[in-house]
Amino acid sequence: MTLSAFQEISTLPAGYKGSSTCADLHIGVSGRFLYASNRGHDSIAIYSIDEKTGGLEALGHESTRGGVPRNFTLDATGRWMFVANQDTDQIVLYTVDPATGMLEYSGTELKVPTPVCVRAFSV
Repeated sequence: MTLSAFQEISTLPAGYKGSSTCADLHIGVSGRFLYASNRGHDSIAIYSIDEKTGGLEALGHESTRGGVPRNFTLDATGRWMFVANQDTDQIVLYTVDPATGMLEYSGTELKVPTPVCVRAFSV
């Protein structure tokens, strides 16, 4: 099996001039949305996934409300996203709209020294 690229798409908004690197990628539980963290722009890029072609369409960006989002995760239901902001010592919680894939800041943040990895699990 050989992999080959069929689409190139930025994780940054059009016109963004600053320095930024992508740190993490996750596909939502439904398989309909892709999320990517931007360190520098300090955002989560949100894409829809075409179920026939696998192509991406940029839907927008959500601020991580902190610096250097190193890692993020979705819970098993796909309703919650946890973002670890390494340089601002916080984990920020978002709700995920299952119909649109868009994120909404929940108002909940947890102070954690230099978080670099988060995992959600059920007990």
